[in-house]
Amino acid sequence: AQAHIQAVGEGEMDPEKGPWRITLDMPSYIAVMSHLPDREIREKVYRAYLTRASEFSEDKNNVPILLEILKLKGKMSKLLGFDNYAEQSLAAKMAPSVEAVGELSDLILEKALPAAEKELAEITALAKDMQPDVYANVDKLMPWDTTFFSERLKEKTFDLSEEELRPYFALPNVLDGMFGLVKRIFNVEVREAKGEAEVWHPDVGFYNVYDVDSEKHIASFYLDPYSRPENKRGGAWMDVCIGKSEAVNRDIPVAYLTCNGSPAVGDTPSLMSFREVETLFHEFGHGLQHMLTTVNEGDVAGINGVEWDAVELPSQFMENWCYDRPTVYGFAKHYETGEPLPDDKFQKLCEQKTFNAGMMSCRQLLFGQLDIELYSNFDAEAAESGEGESVFDVQRRMAQKYTPYSMPLEEDRFLCTFGHIFAGGYSAGYYSYKWAEVMSADAFGAFEDVGLDNEEAVKEVGMKFRNTVLSLGGGVPPMEVFEQFRGRQPTPDALLRHNGLA
Repeated sequence: AQAHIQAVGEGEMDPEKGPWRITLDMPSYIAVMSHLPDREIREKVYRAYLTRASEFSEDKNNVPILLEILKLKGKMSKLLGFDNYAEQSLAAKMAPSVEAVGELSDLILEKALPAAEKELAEITALAKDMQPDVYANVDKLMPWDTTFFSERLKEKTFDLSEEELRPYFALPNVLDGMFGLVKRIFNVEVREAKGEAEVWHPDVGFYNVYDVDSEKHIASFYLDPYSRPENKRGGAWMDVCIGKSEAVNRDIPVAYLTCNGSPAVGDTPSLMSFREVETLFHEFGHGLQHMLTTVNEGDVAGINGVEWDAVELPSQFMENWCYDRPTVYGFAKHYETGEPLPDDKFQKLCEQKTFNAGMMSCRQLLFGQLDIELYSNFDAEAAESGEGESVFDVQRRMAQKYTPYSMPLEEDRFLCTFGHIFAGGYSAGYYSYKWAEVMSADAFGAFEDVGLDNEEAVKEVGMKFRNTVLSLGGGVPPMEVFEQFRGRQPTPDALLRHNGLA
């Protein structure tokens, strides 16, 4: 808004009265679709968002570029002896074939689609109840309505905000709880080693990891937990500082763990949102696979050489513990009073996890299978000449199967900005998100099977996880690693159960 004021050179900015500047950047777009009551503006923003970088745009059109990418990848794959690019992509991944990815997607779709249709019906009913003059005779909400009323339903159902939970998730307490968890299930102890290593900012901590039985120092890591917008990019990630390698005499792997949480202010510690807690557990999972490796060959030690669709297993696995009562109550206490997180708030957190799980699952399945279809069966040259399907025809055809309750508008050009599969590393690999979710949920299911309150059995399963998934690196095929841990191949049963779709 301030930029707008400066541009027009008149008026004053008032947060309550405006003017407000709406952009098509994701934070602005999501806020508008979720919270702006004006339906006409929501529609205008939605249509502008889905036609970016297309033939409807004034100066940028990615459609020819999409076709060129698809053609070139197809030609490259044929030169390398593959039938198509999807086949080439999967040759270096855990999934054995395009057909296997489709079969898993259809197994999940069978449960997710009925749930999605029910969820949309509930959202539509709320819209009719809240604004009968607009929606009384509407059978189906428009896309610019769904997110807005979904948020209203979430507020009505749970009456829980991230801000009211922050006092219960002080970073020092969360770290203590997370370190206590890995000691309990993986038999490793994390100790802060302040002053032992040089750090690039006073907020950065350095920690050593020890095997409890042998008391041997086996790994270390840096933790950079806070946001610094002036010189640090956003997001969260784990990276390798020092990798384990016998060839260069490196036996102590070291990891970087980076987050962008709210910093401490004065005597008040960093108070985390629950989403930030999950993110910390997620990145620590990546770090554990790097740090607890027993492989001495650098190229396949830790996360090195682990297939793309398997590398998220340890990270997503760790997120599951954020919904385990003993784990959460090991750190969720008010930073001032020490009072534990109220039980009703914990219950709402657990229930929120499955909110709209059907629609979310169907959306991810659509993206994954649309990606696979474009890189396996789509004829880019025929599309370019006008003799075959366009990429948008394929999008609508796949949506008919995976999200029939929410078909794309005729002018939908979402693919023109689907950077993951055209500009990122997920070409014929977007399915990896769901594939890894299946594996991580199934892995956590092994702990559920023995009883999460059975300490001895949980530790036994934890050590098995440490000695397989966290230990074997990229030198053993991930399916073989999973089978060593679980005794069988992964199934989606646990994921469906965790998402309330069983």
